[in-house]
Amino acid sequence: MRWLRQAFGFLIALVILFEEWGWEPLQAALGRLTRWPPLAWVERQLQGLPPYAALAVFAVPGLALLPVKLGALALITRGHALGGLLLIVAAKLIGTAIIARLFALLQPALMQLGWFAQGYARWTVWKAHWMGVVRASAAWQAANRLLRRMRLALRRSR
Repeated sequence: MRWLRQAFGFLIALVILFEEWGWEPLQAALGRLTRWPPLAWVERQLQGLPPYAALAVFAVPGLALLPVKLGALALITRGHALGGLLLIVAAKLIGTAIIARLFALLQPALMQLGWFAQGYARWTVWKAHWMGVVRASAAWQAANRLLRRMRLALRRSR
C-alpha cells in the first residue's frame, strides 16, 4: 500500500509540476488582456468581492471545465485518442490560466476564510515536499542536464 501511495504522490507531483510551470506565465499572459478596459473593470470588481463570493467565483472554472474533460475522456474511449488528448491539454491550459489569474486576484479575500488559509498552508507544504521528491529524481536531473546542454548549444549557435 505504501508504494501505491508514493506512486500516486509522484503522479500528483508531476501534475503540480505542470501547474507550476504554467501557473505564472499563463496568469501573466491572461493578465495582459486586462489592458482592455472592460476586462480591467471586471478584475477590479472581482478584487472587491467578499470571501465567500470570491470562493464561488474561484470554483466556477474548475467546475465548468469538468464536463469538457469528461467529454475528452469519452472521445478517447470511442477511439478518438488524439482529439481527446488535445481537448484535455487545451482544457488544462485554459483552466490553469483562468484559475491562476483568479487566484492572483482573489487570494486576499480567500485568505480571510480561516479554513481556506489553513488548507492553503498545508497544500504549500505538501507541494514543496513532492516537488523536492520530483526534483531529486534521476529523471528530473537528466532532463535538467539535457535542457542546460540545449540552451548552451542554442547560445553558441547565435
